[in-house]
Amino acid sequence: MLEKRNFYINGKWVEPKNSKDIQVINPATEKSCAVISLGGKEDVDDAVSAAKTAFQTWGFTKKEERIKLLEKFYELYKKRWNDTTEAIMMEMGAPKDFASKLQTGTGASHTKSFIKYLKAFDFEKPLGDHAQDQRIIYEPKGVCVLITPWNWPMNQVCLKVIPALAAGCTMILKPSELAPLSSMILAELIDEAGFPKGVFNLVNGDGETTGNALTSHKDVNMISFTGSTRAGALISQNAAKDFKRVSLELGGKGANIIFEDADSEAIERGAARCFRNSGQSCNAPTRMLVEKSIYDDAVNRLKKFANEYKVDIPQKEGDHIGPVISETQYNKIQGLIKKGIDEGANLIAGGPGKPDGLKDGYYVKPTVFADVNNNMEIARTEIFGPVLSVIPFETEEETIEIANDTPYGLTNYIQTEDQEKVKRVARKLRSGMIVANTASLAVDAPFGGFKHSGIGREGGKEGLLEFLEVKSIGGWN
Repeated sequence: MLEKRNFYINGKWVEPKNSKDIQVINPATEKSCAVISLGGKEDVDDAVSAAKTAFQTWGFTKKEERIKLLEKFYELYKKRWNDTTEAIMMEMGAPKDFASKLQTGTGASHTKSFIKYLKAFDFEKPLGDHAQDQRIIYEPKGVCVLITPWNWPMNQVCLKVIPALAAGCTMILKPSELAPLSSMILAELIDEAGFPKGVFNLVNGDGETTGNALTSHKDVNMISFTGSTRAGALISQNAAKDFKRVSLELGGKGANIIFEDADSEAIERGAARCFRNSGQSCNAPTRMLVEKSIYDDAVNRLKKFANEYKVDIPQKEGDHIGPVISETQYNKIQGLIKKGIDEGANLIAGGPGKPDGLKDGYYVKPTVFADVNNNMEIARTEIFGPVLSVIPFETEEETIEIANDTPYGLTNYIQTEDQEKVKRVARKLRSGMIVANTASLAVDAPFGGFKHSGIGREGGKEGLLEFLEVKSIGGWN
């Protein structure tokens, strides 16, 4: 078992001031794979103090210096690829191929993308030809608290840490206590790359103690959080007390609209997008809205597809899914599956219990409910497991109404070969992202949502701007 009790503060690995240990559980085995400590107020104070001091110099470094350090970090990241992949497999149960290509891979992709945008970004520019003595300057927001989830550990960490470093911010990262191991590797890489002490700090911990101490700290200027909508609301309350800047990437309940003229693989592709990462993605299309003329055929195809969808241990190669993150999450998913049955939805695949042959581990059967209506709890709650709700519709107007009838607004999907219909429907869907047919969003596309799905955007230029303040200066001659 790994011993990972120390925090990375002010350029050193240090022991907690008051050690409070917890076990990191491997969800594929239900056994402990590491021990970490939860940071308390004193640890948080030390980390924030280090970041505040470091900002006095790091916040005014030249862009070229930051580029050089980030490029070194990127090269080191690639050398530790397998270590990061192994950590993600262990801490969250992601299957080997998926953990390497997508979990570890997205961290690298975002790093490379942000370096490109940093090189092109103009931190100082004139307002325009009409005001020759006016300057616009972009400056780092200051000391940032970065709180990341367990479902896409490196993806989410790199979406925050890398643009914060690029902008000239200093930071304290609190990764999820359920999946902290890959983030600790990232801290090692930042140290090896030679970033000045105090620029990046890592304190492990929970939300109730560590997260609360960080988000309410008087010397923190910005909070960037990815996680549940409930936690996002609590963080916003803390931030509002002294007007901290806030960026929130929260939950989703995306609709995947299947029109009768969709391509021949749209049904199966939609289910696979829902089940991927064991359903643990906020942008998963967990509501499938199917036009009535093809509804019966779609239900039959979904039944076959889901019943044949592979679930297996992380160490095996292939395109199967692994376990969900924890016993708590497993029990929540099981409860919602039972709720769907009780509500009268038609269970056509999967259901309660674990897949055959997987006694140990938090494995969930790929589950499909047909004949769902949008008022059922399974259609309104973010289940965060491989559970798909299928809802029929008759008209374009009706499906847009159903898709938008949710407190969330993160990602919606459209399946039709009519490109004018894609454009027409996309404009009316109330979500931050739309994906049509076989497309996927580019690595630098702005990632974020409407309504309860959050505030702000991650990725690309917009992701860099999240960590910058705008200063207007008149009389610049």
